[in-house]
Amino acid sequence: MKKIITLLFSLLFTASVFAGEFPDIAITDVKKAITEKKITIIDVNGSDSWKEGHVPSAIDFEGAGDKLASQLPKDKAALVVAYCGGPSCGAYKAAAKKAKELGYTNVKHMAAGLSGWKSAGEKTEAGK
Repeated sequence: MKKIITLLFSLLFTASVFAGEFPDIAITDVKKAITEKKITIIDVNGSDSWKEGHVPSAIDFEGAGDKLASQLPKDKAALVVAYCGGPSCGAYKAAAKKAKELGYTNVKHMAAGLSGWKSAGEKTEAGK
């Protein structure tokens, strides 16, 4: 029995490590937070993609460059969400890690990405 418990604990620990350091947030929760103006979103798909269409209010990570800190909220506990193309894309990590380095403590990942956002029938906005 002790071996089984140890094995289960090991599997759970390993799964949590590989799940990533940034928890996933569902599209419905992102949409609600946008409506309530309680979210800062970072798009990591590149400036050309951002100009074509992004999740409403999303910051263009590539375009922000060194000025990202000035575009993030002053409250370090505020919700910051990074996303990229879709579930298999890992590019979001650059923005999520940057936000974490800047001291933000509530950083999440919208794993569905832009493709999931569109598939869910959600509207995008074009960048300028």
